[in-house]
Amino acid sequence: MAWKCVLELNEHRGRVEGSEEALRDSISAGADLRIETNFKHNEHIDVESDNKELVGEVSEFRTTYVLDGRWVAGCMTLRQPVNIPIGFVARPSLSLFLYNQNGQQAIARPYLDGGAVTGELGSSPLDDHHDMPKYHQLDSWDAGTNAPSSNFIYDFGKFRYWVNDEWEEVLSHDADGHVVGGSYEQLVGAFHSGREVKVGVRGICQDLMNDGEASMEHELFTQVGFTYNYTEQKLFLGETHPIVRVQPAIPLMYQSKNWDYGWLMPRTDGYVAMLLLNPYTLQYERKEGHYPIRWFVK
Repeated sequence: MAWKCVLELNEHRGRVEGSEEALRDSISAGADLRIETNFKHNEHIDVESDNKELVGEVSEFRTTYVLDGRWVAGCMTLRQPVNIPIGFVARPSLSLFLYNQNGQQAIARPYLDGGAVTGELGSSPLDDHHDMPKYHQLDSWDAGTNAPSSNFIYDFGKFRYWVNDEWEEVLSHDADGHVVGGSYEQLVGAFHSGREVKVGVRGICQDLMNDGEASMEHELFTQVGFTYNYTEQKLFLGETHPIVRVQPAIPLMYQSKNWDYGWLMPRTDGYVAMLLLNPYTLQYERKEGHYPIRWFVK
């Protein structure tokens, strides 16, 4: 698997090498995304420790976005919070970290244990981070609920955006399934060769926009882990890996009730079924619609 670094930022988020355009072009072509950072243990993990060891981190971002055709962001989708190097933290949750191409970060944390709710939805006071001078919290949302979130900047020693460009676009169609490029036969041929599948779905987060707010062009990319082909109907479909849907914006940010978590079932006729988790209640909602889709294989 060929990975390459297409953009590197320093701790002040200034460009060291590569370009935002190269990152955008790769993600737009279906590339996988990993981001490399580093930090000192007693500055980021345990501020009371005397361990000044430099720690490197590489994390995968299984949901990626291209926003307005010019901006890239990615979300972690499977991460549990850990107290490295010891083990997992006491309360299970999903650590849905979000990184933008300029190094601005965010965290949404839906808890999975059904704990007591002590807060209300909406803007919350900033946390006290006086002992973490490299942590710059920008806002706080929904503190004390089952799904608090915030946007922040942490001055990692570096940000290196790694991509895997091995994906090949084999079919694109509009929201009604009319072919724009490639073919159903190319996709099915790759399916029968055991190749992996990924989709780029345009407009899938439109319903998260506030009333009266202008829409923003966006495309969400995620892998399709479980695929099916109806041979007589010539209908290809699949179930995606978990995704994080976020209200489109530049930079991409978490706010109160502007995000959710779930799965998609896209089909080559443009239909997409959604099973979405409300992070505040842990109740599921079903939605459906028709969207333009691009299909990639690796």
